[in-house]
Amino acid sequence: MPQATGTRRVTAADIARSLGISRATVGFVLNDTPGQTISEATRNRVLDEAKRLGYRPHTAARALASGRTRIVLLVLPDWPLDFNLRRNIEEASLALDEAGYALITYTPHPTGQARPLWESLQPDVVMAMAPWAPGQVESIRASGVTRIIPDPDAPIEAEWREEGPTLQVQHLAALGHRRIAFAGSADPRIADLVALRRRLTTEAAATLGVELAGTADIELTDASAQVMLTEWRSDGITAIVAYNDDVAAALVGAAHRTGIAVPGDLSVIGHDDTPLASVLEPRLSTIRVDTVGLGRFLAQLALSAVEGRPEPTVGPDLRVALVERASTGPR
Repeated sequence: MPQATGTRRVTAADIARSLGISRATVGFVLNDTPGQTISEATRNRVLDEAKRLGYRPHTAARALASGRTRIVLLVLPDWPLDFNLRRNIEEASLALDEAGYALITYTPHPTGQARPLWESLQPDVVMAMAPWAPGQVESIRASGVTRIIPDPDAPIEAEWREEGPTLQVQHLAALGHRRIAFAGSADPRIADLVALRRRLTTEAAATLGVELAGTADIELTDASAQVMLTEWRSDGITAIVAYNDDVAAALVGAAHRTGIAVPGDLSVIGHDDTPLASVLEPRLSTIRVDTVGLGRFLAQLALSAVEGRPEPTVGPDLRVALVERASTGPR
């Protein structure tokens, strides 16, 4: 029989007609149906003919039959896609792909009118990296999705605690700095994250006997950084804990342009250990976060929900480390 041509999808029936065998036999082979007594020779004939004719499985039909789409939908908060977030997503995507699942990300916007992707895709799991917004859980359940992470019905666990700000303050305290400042990002999309790191910096400073003598959120511009540097230097501040490496880099650049020596006059420590931290001069002391571990942790959570695997028992929240470079020095 000639090969099926044109735009029509090659079906199992085409393969059966080409080989002169039953459609059921072809279906059993293509679906690897257990409990069937099909000879190895027949199995190989079916697979070879399927390849010759260009047969491709009908994924939508398979999903309907199995009850799975093999899609994991990750709902992202409306944050900038910074280095760490991109790495988290990349690692989660790789781990899920290795298990045969596709990771799709979706960012709902407060003013958006688009139909939620969980309605269009019917994913096996819907995950979020931040607390669920009002109405989202109800919308997800109404679309027929039952696997939701974090579980909205589970008891609220203790707040996840970042260790990075504590390590930043400990490092500066060990160098002899006693009057420090916290520089956050003025990006309104991450105001909650900035507030968390500011609070943790305040707590760490109080524990270590260091005075947090200044705190402000800056724009990533030379003018904004220079204003705060002038004010903090006049207040006798000798070191700055930055929300992330971008903020730290803005401060270091402004310091150079205003004649403030880093680290001779002022120490600056960033957070995240982005590529920028290792190429800026002076190279940034910073906090390295286990982005690979967090991405893999997210993937394991999804797989535990859809495949009944044991949940990962240890999260990556404590896997941070100080990276000491040239932007911090002794008081």
